[in-house]
Amino acid sequence: MTITFIGHGYVGLVTATVFAELGNTVYVIGHTADKIENLKKGILPIYEPGLEEMVKRNTKAGRLLFTLDYKPAIPNSDVVFIAVGTPPKPNGEADLSVVFEVAKKIGEHLDGYTVVITKSTVPVGTSEHVTKILADVKNKKAKFDYASVPEFLREGQAISDTLSPDRVVIGVETKQAEELLTTLHKPILANENVKSKLVITNIPTAEMIKYASNAFLATKISFANAIAQLSEKVGSDGPTVLSSIGLDKRIGSAFLNAGAGYGGSCFPKDVKALISIAKSYNYDFTLLKDVEKINEDAIIGIANKATKMLGSVKGKSVAVLGLSFKPDTDDMRDAPSITVIKDLVKNGATVKAYDPIAKDTAQKAIQSITFADSAYEAVSDADILILMTEWNEFKELDMEKVKTLMKNPQILDGRNMYNKDEMEKMGFVYVGVGR
Repeated sequence: MTITFIGHGYVGLVTATVFAELGNTVYVIGHTADKIENLKKGILPIYEPGLEEMVKRNTKAGRLLFTLDYKPAIPNSDVVFIAVGTPPKPNGEADLSVVFEVAKKIGEHLDGYTVVITKSTVPVGTSEHVTKILADVKNKKAKFDYASVPEFLREGQAISDTLSPDRVVIGVETKQAEELLTTLHKPILANENVKSKLVITNIPTAEMIKYASNAFLATKISFANAIAQLSEKVGSDGPTVLSSIGLDKRIGSAFLNAGAGYGGSCFPKDVKALISIAKSYNYDFTLLKDVEKINEDAIIGIANKATKMLGSVKGKSVAVLGLSFKPDTDDMRDAPSITVIKDLVKNGATVKAYDPIAKDTAQKAIQSITFADSAYEAVSDADILILMTEWNEFKELDMEKVKTLMKNPQILDGRNMYNKDEMEKMGFVYVGVGR
């Protein structure tokens, strides 16, 4: 097929590239000339393992086409995906202004029959607004159907998640759209090793599935952190408690790791948006409000523990390892490290930080700190080491060398990555989460 994606962030660029890899001709429309020119050269605006090579391969093959122009792309496309950002407004409501803006441009260029899809995470009811915009501006001879196909990608594993998803959710209102989108996803659904489930439903249900999924995962993380905080008070070992309950098949072990809280582009904004959606329908989603509060406490709790370990952070040198909100990505959106570092700096600490990938994006989000070029440079003369992101690189550090380089051998492990007994035998003062 011929497909168009509006937007080249994590969702748009990864999904577009995978569909090109599967043999489709895929246009990717952006709005910034420099970014489009860079993409044509294989220079990506994001980091995702394996993506750069796949982009270059499909660009060279002529299947992946980057452009600023809607005119050659939309009229020739069977399917058009809207994959632009929907950031939260100050009240938590999703900002749909860019979605509506690109819908108008799509409508102006429709020709023949096209299925227009929101891949962006949008509140229930968005379909009515987008459909009206498309209908108001489209060529009267053109026909279209609107659909919702939410994404469930994990940054750092986005390519495998696109090729081997747990489920493909397609929200449609017509049989014609259903058949076209099922055909488009057939190569993915045909993978017998994965056995992805196909969910065909209506549009409001598809939109709600996305929010409900992220809100539930955020709830599991906050539950884990609540158990961790209680474990510290009663003398139980939080990680053992959580790993043990995760052995129950009804519960499962995923997202039951206590730590420095969740962040990223999805969980914080989607929890806020679902609270806002519920409020607009006169439902007070108190559970998710508590999920947010527990997460905020888990993040600032790392800064509070550092203060307790040092007596005061004023005048102390703090090494922070890991800045991105999770490993294998350079995404700094709502990264817990930002909150922790800002609190430390506000209270007089000198912070030196290192991240294997996220240095450039971190420099835009955090000021007043020093960015090191290696973990060993970061810990040199430090009074405390705070681990914020569990990159594999940090598991392989020579911890004897780390101890020698530090002024005071203290570790605050915000992800429970290190073995407490081993660290203490080596002479570190070690504090984790829930331990």
